[in-house]
Amino acid sequence: MARGWWSARIRRTWIYFHPTVTSDERLDLDAWLTPAQRALFDGMPRPDQRHGLDVVADLRSSGAADHDLLVAGLLHDCGKGRRVRLVHRVVWSLGGRYGAWIWRASSHLPTFRAGLAALRDHARRSADLASAAGCTARTTEFIRNQETPTDDAARLLLAADEAN
Repeated sequence: MARGWWSARIRRTWIYFHPTVTSDERLDLDAWLTPAQRALFDGMPRPDQRHGLDVVADLRSSGAADHDLLVAGLLHDCGKGRRVRLVHRVVWSLGGRYGAWIWRASSHLPTFRAGLAALRDHARRSADLASAAGCTARTTEFIRNQETPTDDAARLLLAADEAN
C-alpha cells in the first residue's frame, strides 16, 4: 500500500514539473464548457489543468458520460489558486498520510500557513468559483463534496482524482 501511495505522489510530482495541455485538448473543451467555465479552467495553474484533464479522461474510460460529473472532474481543484506551490502540496500529502503534526510543524514557515489553508479549503472555494462560473448545482456539489462522496457518481470522481 505504501509503495502505491509513493508511486502516485512521484507521478504527480513529475506531472507538476511537466504539465502539458495540447491545443487539441483546449479545442475539445470549447465543445462542452461555457465561456465562463473555460475561463475558470484557463485561470488554473497548468499542473491543475493537466490533472483535471486526466481526471476527466479517467472518468470517461470508466464509462462516465454525465456532463455535470465531467465538469466537476475538470474544475474540482480550481480553488487551489496560483499561490499553492509544490512544496505546500508535498507537505499537505505527507500530513494526510502520516499525521497532522506535519502540518503543524511546517505552519511556522513562510507561506505555509496560507498554502496549507488554501489546500484545506480548496473544495469549498472551488465549488464557489464553479458556481460563479455558471456550473450547475449538481456540479458544484460534486466539487464541494469531493473528499466525502455522497453517491456512486461522486465516488467515481474521488477514485479518478486519487488515481491521477
